[in-house]
Amino acid sequence: MLTIVADENIPYADEYFSHMGTIQKVKGRSLCAEQVANADIVLVRSVSQVDEALLKNSPVKFVGTATIGVDHLDTAYLERQHIAWANAPACNAHSVVDYVFSCFSQFDGLWQKLLADSCVGIIGLGNVGSRLQQRLTALGVSTKAYDPLLSDPSGDALYPLAEVLACDVICMHAPLTTSGPYPSRHMIGLAELQQLNPDALLINAGRGAVIDNQQLFAFLQQRPEQRVVLDVWENEPQIELALLPFINIATPHIAGYSLDGKRLGTAMVYQACCQALGVAPQSLSQSQALMPITIPAQLSAVAGLSHAIKQVYDVSGDDARFREAMNSASGDALLAAKRFDDLRKNYPERREFSCYHIANSEQLNPQLQRCLLASGFTLAVS
Repeated sequence: MLTIVADENIPYADEYFSHMGTIQKVKGRSLCAEQVANADIVLVRSVSQVDEALLKNSPVKFVGTATIGVDHLDTAYLERQHIAWANAPACNAHSVVDYVFSCFSQFDGLWQKLLADSCVGIIGLGNVGSRLQQRLTALGVSTKAYDPLLSDPSGDALYPLAEVLACDVICMHAPLTTSGPYPSRHMIGLAELQQLNPDALLINAGRGAVIDNQQLFAFLQQRPEQRVVLDVWENEPQIELALLPFINIATPHIAGYSLDGKRLGTAMVYQACCQALGVAPQSLSQSQALMPITIPAQLSAVAGLSHAIKQVYDVSGDDARFREAMNSASGDALLAAKRFDDLRKNYPERREFSCYHIANSEQLNPQLQRCLLASGFTLAVS
């Protein structure tokens, strides 16, 4: 039997891994070498740094992160030590796109503008950015994407950063990198922020340090009317509290926190672990019946789409809880950091759009039906 050390916030770890050994739950933010000194398997999320300082002299054979990103793993060290590792690419990509769509629904007239003649800029065309582009294209919304790590052999439109920053909405989904020809850390600083149109909307649901938060704070003090959504923050969980009042929608790094995305992430890491260690995986069903929602039949495509999105996931609730928690910390940075993590640990159950079907879809106008399908919902079968 193996010893498994797992971040306490990884859902379904017991269901997937308990047949392999004993699971010890730990606080991911404070994971230390002593806790993994006898571990065979270490399961983390993005808040844990996994490197030589953590694993040296341990018997760890496998490291799994139930996240898309791997910037918190020293993969070069793991490979030198012949420690197998895996992440969960795309596990919560649809959850993040749902988050972005919910944010769109919070701004009066934005969906109408997008469905008419606006353009959405996407920075980072990886698992999340590409899925956002696919949904927007299905809706008939124009996009421009910037990703210097991609060529353009498939015909997908890639543009210079300046052209993407000139869009009506800019969505950031770049991973955090600090090396290579195009490091993303502080990709967006004061010079880039000043290129935004004053009525544009900037959303960062990728990695906090891709935007220089100090320069963002300075910029918003000069242009407080600029609309900004932040789900990710530099130096999490000790964020720049003075920035919060200038942000239109603020959340504690939960864009990808759907129950479905979390479960898929655990499942992907579990499968990789079994393969790496030569263990026969157990079969666990993830299928569940679709949940019904209804939409007033008289609503237009724009109003009906927003209505459906807010029924399933209204991001304003996350924003309100976050502001209350941060404001109640009364400027105490350490207390605010603890509450930031508590919000993530105790995040309410959220399901993805794809888990719902529109029970009265036959009563809705064809344009609204098309918008709902393109956004990820399922139409009821008559």
